Amino acid sequence: MERNEIEQGGYAAADAMFTVAWRENLPELEARARRFAEGQRDRAEELLGNTAMKAWLFMRNSPQTITDPCGILFVVMRHVFLDSVRQRNRDREVFDRNRDIDSDAAGFAHDGLSALQQLELDEQLDRVIVAVSKMSREQRRLFAYRFIDDLPYPEIAARLHINQPLARKRVELLRNRLRSAVGD
Repeated sequence: MERNEIEQGGYAAADAMFTVAWRENLPELEARARRFAEGQRDRAEELLGNTAMKAWLFMRNSPQTITDPCGILFVVMRHVFLDSVRQRNRDREVFDRNRDIDSDAAGFAHDGLSALQQLELDEQLDRVIVAVSKMSREQRRLFAYRFIDDLPYPEIAARLHINQPLARKRVELLRNRLRSAVGD
């Protein structure tokens, strides 16, 4: 038997395992998704869809390790829910939805700060800008990937054609350089 035929046979078994577990637990999964989503139908459906995809991929990638496919569905749903909560919290930190877009206030970081704190923050930002401008082209690209685009390390490593530990080390060195430039 060729490798592809073996993989397809493994996928068929994993797909069947997922299908049976999904059908048996769908009402409970829907109820839990509604609870997690606080009754918001679209969020509950998104949670169910993301759970289905991640659980299906997990079962396909490691069917031999799964002893309780039904339990896996609920564990995956919890992880998907927690990821969505974290993402919403990150979005709230970045965006202030009650702020007037056309207002004269340019930055979110200055909200609620005293004039002295704003001045110190502006001076730190100026020092960071100077430090970044003195970096090599590759370092500026790494800075943009990590701190502007907020790319995860696997994506940074892929774009730079290096391994993840090296990408992490380069970001660590970049952080140290920025800290010393800011004076912290």
